[in-house]
Amino acid sequence: MNQDLQKLQPYPFERLRDLLADAQPPADKPLVDLGIGEPRHPTPRFIAESLSTSLNDGLSRYPATRGKDPLCRAIAAWLETRFRLDAGQIDADSQVLPVAGTREGLFSVAQALVDRQAVPLVMMPNPFYQIYEGAALLAGAEPRFLHCDRSNGYLPDPDALPPEDWDRCQLLYLCSPGNPSGAVIGKSLMQRFLDLADRHDFILVADECYSELYPNEDTPPPGLLQICAETGRTDFRRCLVFHSLSKRSNAPGLRSGFVAGDAAILREFLRYRTYHGCALPEHVQQASAAAWADEAHVRENRRLYREKFDAVLAILGDCLEVSRPEAGFYLWPRTPVDDQDFARRLYQEEHVRVLPGSYLSRDTALGNPGRNHVRMALVADQAHCEAAAHRIRALVRRL
Repeated sequence: MNQDLQKLQPYPFERLRDLLADAQPPADKPLVDLGIGEPRHPTPRFIAESLSTSLNDGLSRYPATRGKDPLCRAIAAWLETRFRLDAGQIDADSQVLPVAGTREGLFSVAQALVDRQAVPLVMMPNPFYQIYEGAALLAGAEPRFLHCDRSNGYLPDPDALPPEDWDRCQLLYLCSPGNPSGAVIGKSLMQRFLDLADRHDFILVADECYSELYPNEDTPPPGLLQICAETGRTDFRRCLVFHSLSKRSNAPGLRSGFVAGDAAILREFLRYRTYHGCALPEHVQQASAAAWADEAHVRENRRLYREKFDAVLAILGDCLEVSRPEAGFYLWPRTPVDDQDFARRLYQEEHVRVLPGSYLSRDTALGNPGRNHVRMALVADQAHCEAAAHRIRALVRRL
């Protein structure tokens, strides 16, 4: 048995299940689940239709690990349009690889790229998506956490760790827009991480799966490839970005995303993936190409989230310390009591499920930055989100 498996901590939702196991919520209040970030807006019909029409052709062949040309070209075109890159700046053949959702890709990239013989560190924000930690541990690396709290705008600080730690760093996970805070890494901060990567020879892995959920249609969050291009790093050296259709297109069950960036790194990652065996089925590739080529459904998706944020913040704004995120679909409020106590009481008294912030973070010398926060995923329809907000308000008034 791989002994590194013993280093894995329980997943946040396992901990939440244990926390609520013996709670008895009121039977007259239906559950509203804001705990898991699973999009619940309808998947666009054209995606399902594309799956259906291409199903018979796709089932008779093994899928291409590299991805078929129509999908890779659709991804390259989307990247160039969305992140204001020059036409042809993304080579669909060498700078794009489909992955089976960002979760699979973010995990497997560490297995391919970390040199376990070098006593490696893998850096990540804290709070964080727990896949980063698991990927580091099972690649034989030590996770190192960058504290993100209110004092630094919930953004990782490149000066928080000493040079000797950066010397050992092989891979840095960044999440922008952030999970759970929604904070966006801007050009100047990203450039500092790029400078560190050059100085200390490590790879930047940017998880951008929330990049298409933002409140203002005129100001989309910048991405790592966009910042690279604007600063003259046109080969995207040391840089990889991961995107997914799960949040953008309300298609988490499609398990479809991609990684793009440095062609030399992707060449080695492709070699790993030919053994890894997570090629997207052909009918999934065809539906994905159609999804990346359409923006109308994404604008509608943003509109729905915008309306939910407006409604929920109008209810909670004067009773909780909470603000609208720069992007994403989470609220990250501070709680008036311990976050686990708050989550348990909210479930037991109001039948609303939220995730304690401390479950998304690790204790360090600086403390646990998720403590006394909860993550609320505004993924249910507006009526249910508003009902949950009123119940949360009622609990806060009792505390």
